[in-house]
Amino acid sequence: MSLVTRKAPKFKAQAVMADNSFEEISLSQYRGKYVILFFYPLDFTFVCPTEIIAFDKHLDEFEKLGCQVIGVSVDSQFSHWAWKNTPVEKGGIGNIRYPLVADMTKKISKKYGVLLKDAGVALRGLFLIDKEGVVRHQVVNDLGLGRSVEEALRVLKALQHLEEYGEVCPADWHEGEEAMQPTAEGVAHYLAEHAS
Repeated sequence: MSLVTRKAPKFKAQAVMADNSFEEISLSQYRGKYVILFFYPLDFTFVCPTEIIAFDKHLDEFEKLGCQVIGVSVDSQFSHWAWKNTPVEKGGIGNIRYPLVADMTKKISKKYGVLLKDAGVALRGLFLIDKEGVVRHQVVNDLGLGRSVEEALRVLKALQHLEEYGEVCPADWHEGEEAMQPTAEGVAHYLAEHAS
């Protein structure tokens, strides 16, 4: 099920915050910002900490682009807290600086279409939500396949370029590269310059 071009499903849930406090957060409190909302299967597992730490390492870049990163799993906020307070060298994630949402009822995972019912966990879904609360990009990976944080940043920058300049971004576009006008002439010009 694709949510792209649709309003992102609303939610309210407990989360462990950057300062290790517990807080109820909602998607609507981030209206006016871009949001990377990513789902992962479980705390204290294998691929998950590599992704969570990678998002934290790139957090300053996301914040410079006006983007809030939020992680979600079906674990409790207490499990999230324990994982944050477990040293990295013992399989913990350390002092992650963005919220980790507790989806214990699995309602959020279900709304976003990433709940793997038989396993009772979320697939590795990632949703880029724009300032108006509309899903503009989504990707869902199987449990054993980690996501690229750099690709999430690239797509965010491409969306911002599209919004600012009205130019569409071709395959493998990166910030600073030529984009194209969404016209027959625009694509012809772009392909003449770049296809060979």
